[in-house]
Amino acid sequence: MALGGSDPRKHRRYLPSRGLFRSRTGFLAVAVVVLLAASILLGSYTVTIPDFFKILIAHLTGGEKIPGASFIVMENKLPRAVIGTMIGIAFGLSGTLFQTMLRNPLASPDVIGISYGASAAAVTAIVVFGASGAAVSGAALCGAMAVAAVIYTISRSGSLGSGGGNRGNAAGSRLILAGIGIAAALNAVVNFLMTRADIRTAAEALIWLNGSLNSASWDRAGVLALALLVLVPAVAVLAGPLRILELGDDAAAGLGIRVGITRLGVVVAAVALAAVATAAAGPVAFVAFLAGPIARRFTGKASLPAGAFVGALIVLAGDYFAANIAPLLLDGTVLPVGVVTGALGAPFLVWLLVTANRKDA
Repeated sequence: MALGGSDPRKHRRYLPSRGLFRSRTGFLAVAVVVLLAASILLGSYTVTIPDFFKILIAHLTGGEKIPGASFIVMENKLPRAVIGTMIGIAFGLSGTLFQTMLRNPLASPDVIGISYGASAAAVTAIVVFGASGAAVSGAALCGAMAVAAVIYTISRSGSLGSGGGNRGNAAGSRLILAGIGIAAALNAVVNFLMTRADIRTAAEALIWLNGSLNSASWDRAGVLALALLVLVPAVAVLAGPLRILELGDDAAAGLGIRVGITRLGVVVAAVALAAVATAAAGPVAFVAFLAGPIARRFTGKASLPAGAFVGALIVLAGDYFAANIAPLLLDGTVLPVGVVTGALGAPFLVWLLVTANRKDA
């Protein structure tokens, strides 16, 4: 018997699985770096690694630029890849937070109406007020926050944040149902506005609704980076209490966790992550929904870092396909990244529902 009465066999069983989890999460991080580099260096315009560093150093130091190549790399490919990585991380974290807290794989910003709130507000700004650029992003941010507040208020009338495990689960179900209902109503609003807009305005709104990195810029990257510098540490602080919440509200309260405040903090952080990502690139479909379940199946457990990395991988891979491979298959047509992720998400949703039914049977 080991000191303290612990059984060393338990540690032998635990440590290898923990090491496997860490190695798989590390593999996802490396995959993100590799795909980020591929997005910058490869594609319709290829750049060698020495030329990339030469362009980057010249840009930072004010040195001599390579005609054409410097503009393509620094004003197109690099900001596009950086924003794609950051919105993937934001969507992945947001979806994983919702799914972990509510213990439901359907609980993601795509499903519960957060993205639809941003979409409705952005389309209203474009069609009704003729807004563009930062104004559309600001409207999307406000719309997502407003819808989240409404959904949370409706679901809280049975204590999403306090009380026993059954009451917390019931409130979580109300949050999902309320979100689905509000999403349907907002989708109708978006469709109505699109039918009332002229062709040019409707085309602009449609590009935004599909989720696209075509308008990526360093200004947007800077705003998104500042938001993540605040939100990611907040998620790290919430990760410990959230892990205890998975035991149930009663058990978490017994262990000293303030259930109501923790749930509210998780909701605010998840909504803010989804809102800033949507404001930066539009509602890139199904990234938040896909990231958590894929990360869970790959690592063997719910993981916020793994969910963030999988979200980044989905966006980067989808954008590379949309910008470089789709034109070869579709006679030069460049797709928005949201079209690719949406096409990936729909069959995954069906598969998830089928496998869940088999487990319940």
